Amino acid sequence: MSIVRKNCVGVVCIKEDSVLLIQRGTAPRKGEWSIPGGRIEPGETEAEASLRELSEETDVTAELLTKITVLNADFEGFQYRLHDYLARWTGGEPRAGDDAAQARFVPLSEIDALGMWPETVRVIREGYAKMALFSGQAA
Repeated sequence: MSIVRKNCVGVVCIKEDSVLLIQRGTAPRKGEWSIPGGRIEPGETEAEASLRELSEETDVTAELLTKITVLNADFEGFQYRLHDYLARWTGGEPRAGDDAAQARFVPLSEIDALGMWPETVRVIREGYAKMALFSGQAA
């Protein structure tokens, strides 16, 4: 029997040397820090879902730059296919909304101390590396 995975998006939103993170307010992984994101709704593109989830969870706006990766994730009985995107912050101050308990920009140098899922840390670092292609300078 094959697993039916829910398609979801995640956004690595970068502002200078910091990444926008949320503390999850609901399962799975409640209480853990992660990148903003959520389910793709019927009729939505991945890009539309990414910007909607970013706005709903953090009240921040951003410009999507590129897709970073696609991951399969199994958390607490939930199966997801995560489509993670790189974005550049364009406005707004982080404010937790929807199912986020907290939202804030975190310096890249501090992400290892948050106890995030290792794949999330890897995707954030990959996003920073890709950001150099869009900024013309090392990230």
